[in-house]
Amino acid sequence: MNGISSFHTDRRTFLKIGASAILTTVFTHPVLAAVGPNGHEHHILSFYNIHTGETLKTCYRSNGKLIRRAVNRISHIMRDHRTGEIKPVDPRLLDLLHRIAMEVKPRASISIISGYRSPRTNAALRKVTPGVARKSLHMEGRAIDIRIPGYQTTALRHLAINLKSGGVGYYHDSDFVHLDTGPVKVW
Repeated sequence: MNGISSFHTDRRTFLKIGASAILTTVFTHPVLAAVGPNGHEHHILSFYNIHTGETLKTCYRSNGKLIRRAVNRISHIMRDHRTGEIKPVDPRLLDLLHRIAMEVKPRASISIISGYRSPRTNAALRKVTPGVARKSLHMEGRAIDIRIPGYQTTALRHLAINLKSGGVGYYHDSDFVHLDTGPVKVW
């Protein structure tokens, strides 16, 4: 018998090989690297608020379902540090941050420059800072200004632009990237 005829492939063997190939591809993809031993997918984010010094590492989504308590904790660390006011963060913004973190460095902590802004804070910033929008998505919990230590903000900007998931602003002088869940646009 030659090698070809001795290799007997029945339907079950074929399916096992195919399933193994698919699972190997899926579970080695970086975005799915947070799959736990029980097969559940966990979306974990780590934050550092540069103004308050607070840190947070939490799983905000498990098996596609939001974990409300974790989202509330993230909303707290993203609060307006000037007034203490909190606004619920848009889950789509968290999903965008998760996608970025998985591409950059899954265990990296995201430095929060600005998260939620109260209307009063936004109005005050508009008076002294050029480029602050009158109807900023920061006031809706739909925007964040970030940097990731050890990762160039120019590279972070390019990554966010390629994801096409909302607005991306790059502020070279202040060394941060703005992300929001509004229409796709770049500045």
